[in-house]
Amino acid sequence: MMNSSEPQKDTQVNSTMSDKEQTTPQDKPNENTGIHLQGHIKIWDPSTGEIMVNKRNAIHYENFSEAMALSIANKSYGYAHEMAFGNGGTSVDPTGVITYLPTNTTGSSSSLYNQTYYKVIDDNSVYNTDPQKNFMEVRHIPGAVYTDILVSCLLDYGEPADQAAFDNATNTEATYVFDELGIRSWGDTNTVGQGKLITHVIFHPIQKSLNRLIQIDYTIRVSALTNLSTTL
Repeated sequence: MMNSSEPQKDTQVNSTMSDKEQTTPQDKPNENTGIHLQGHIKIWDPSTGEIMVNKRNAIHYENFSEAMALSIANKSYGYAHEMAFGNGGTSVDPTGVITYLPTNTTGSSSSLYNQTYYKVIDDNSVYNTDPQKNFMEVRHIPGAVYTDILVSCLLDYGEPADQAAFDNATNTEATYVFDELGIRSWGDTNTVGQGKLITHVIFHPIQKSLNRLIQIDYTIRVSALTNLSTTL
């Protein structure tokens, strides 16, 4: 009797174990974290120390997410490559009141309102004419949950070549009276100026002329959402 009942017991045990294995929920990774992006821009004259702009900038999240994925996947495009300058971000009425347009951060084909100039800030690019003054660097503190990308760009005395001699323009829509700029990625067409806009900032008009330097320090902080106290 014992010999005939034990196989039945084993069958019941195996059946019970099988049911438990099928109904036990599988362990899942904690994916309730994410990435937070912040940008800050400082525009100033290194020769005088005058600070012209000191403010946050807008992130184009769609294009930035694609750029991050392309960079991590080690593709040949998608990484930050140029700083674009434009003069279409504001309007100034006869009394001097400035109206600021919203930043362009929606739609993959977004661009500056009216781009009039650019400089290559990728210091690994063959198109960068002065990588000592126009470059990017990554700054990270071990153990921190954020990493900073510092973009440094200098508009030297002779840039642009056809600029005015003095910063006394009365036309706020002149070609090199800048009121907007953004970072563009390197596009898949292998052509300068054809990449996607990944950041955009609007500010009061600033003229670039032969008699002044303009330095742009552009910081983008990439943070884990587990600790949002690490702000710029």
